[in-house]
Amino acid sequence: MTVDSDFNFLKMNRPPSKPRTSRVTEIRGPYYTMPGKHYLQDLLDAMAPYVDAFKFAGGSFSLMPSKSLHDLIEVCHAHDVKVSTGGFIEYVLTQGKEAVEQYLIACKKAGFDIIEVSTGFATMPAYGILRLVEKVQTLRVLAKPEVGLQFGAGGATVTAERQAGGPNGPARAIRGARAGVAAGSPGSPPWSELVAWTTDKPG
Repeated sequence: MTVDSDFNFLKMNRPPSKPRTSRVTEIRGPYYTMPGKHYLQDLLDAMAPYVDAFKFAGGSFSLMPSKSLHDLIEVCHAHDVKVSTGGFIEYVLTQGKEAVEQYLIACKKAGFDIIEVSTGFATMPAYGILRLVEKVQTLRVLAKPEVGLQFGAGGATVTAERQAGGPNGPARAIRGARAGVAAGSPGSPPWSELVAWTTDKPG
C-alpha cells in the first residue's frame, strides 16, 4: 500500500492495499465517546487507508436516530470501510427467535456489512453459534463469530472456571475459529469441524 506521505523515505511495515485478507484493522466506536458524522469523516479522511472496518460497541446503533446511523454508515462506505454491528446479538437472543430474525433483516437494511455473532455475555451451544453464522450468510452479509478466551471479563463463567480449562482453552478456541470459517464457506457444512470443537450435538 502506498500513501502520499512526507515520510515515505522511512522503512515502514505498511499493510497491503484494500481489500485485505490479512492484517485487517477494525476500529471501535462509539464506546466511551460518541463520534458523530463530522468526527468520523475527519478521522477517516486521515486514516482510511489503514482502516478496514468500523465496529459499533454494545448495541449503541440501536439507540441512534436512523439518520444519524445511516450518516455514519455512509461515511464509512465512502472511505471503503466496512461497518460491523459489534457484540449485541446475545442481547437480542434473549427476546426469542422472531426478534433475532427481525434484527438480522434490520441490520441488512441499515447497511451493515458485518454482523458479529458474539457470545461474550451469553452461553450458547457451539452448534447454535454456527447456525446463526449460516443464517447471517444467507442474507449476503458477512458473519463474524466471536472466538476468544476471557478471564474475569464478561461471559457467563467466573474466572476460576475459565482458568480451570487450562491449556485446552487456546486449542478449543482455534477449533472454534476453524468451525466458524467452515460455516462461512459456500457449500461446506461445518459439522466435521464442529465435532472436533465440542461434544454438543445438533438437534
